[in-house]
Amino acid sequence: MKTIIVIPARFESTRYPGKPLVELRGATGQSTILVERSWRAAKQVKGVDRVVIATDDVRIMEKAHEFGAEVVMTSNACENGTERCAEVIKKLEKHYDIVVNFQGDAPLTPVWFVEELINALNNNPMYQVATPVLKCEPRMIQDLIEDRQSGRVGGTTVVFDHGFSALYFSKEVIPYASEEDLNLGKVSVYHHVGVYAYSTRALSQYANFKSGALERSEGLEQLRFLENNQKVLCVEVDAKGRKFWELNNPVDVKKLEIMMTEMGME
Repeated sequence: MKTIIVIPARFESTRYPGKPLVELRGATGQSTILVERSWRAAKQVKGVDRVVIATDDVRIMEKAHEFGAEVVMTSNACENGTERCAEVIKKLEKHYDIVVNFQGDAPLTPVWFVEELINALNNNPMYQVATPVLKCEPRMIQDLIEDRQSGRVGGTTVVFDHGFSALYFSKEVIPYASEEDLNLGKVSVYHHVGVYAYSTRALSQYANFKSGALERSEGLEQLRFLENNQKVLCVEVDAKGRKFWELNNPVDVKKLEIMMTEMGME
């Protein structure tokens, strides 16, 4: 199975303009821009045939070329990373069976998250789309709640059925539970890790689907699959003690830098 990783990188983000070029300082004190950190993480994934950065911005393209990445220029009309991945596949001459959308704002994504995701899609032919989910510890739940209460767009949570098919994704913390039950761990909350593995067929279909009310309301691209009756496989992953967070807001820069320092990441 031929596999490609695509890292969508958009400069004109409504939530955080210029985010791919934001510098993050690691344990050694050296600063490296976000998109390069994400590219480095993606390059470590085993069993992948190609890694490309997909952008519509010349500034990102030039920086990516400086650190040795392959870049595919895409249209600025793409509404989200999945549409950008779909455009990349149309432009490439080679065929790929699996396309991984590796979010450019998640450089702390462990390699095994992506490897397990690819394996899960290979081993479950009834699914055309898969995504990792991580059971939240109490501190992560509180961080998610604090983001929402402060009016920040934070991480995404997900609920799924007994067969691990996604039922819904939300920027709210779902399912609802009292603060006491959450603190006591009586209710499981799953953080949706923003990585996707698609078949090329799923990507071509997605490009033809219209965005629905839920996708527009939540601002979550994966809801377009659910609103069009497409199953999404949730793959539970284990952080194995690694800290994980995504860069969604400017305040997350310091949080990621602290995490990288604590984990000894350069």
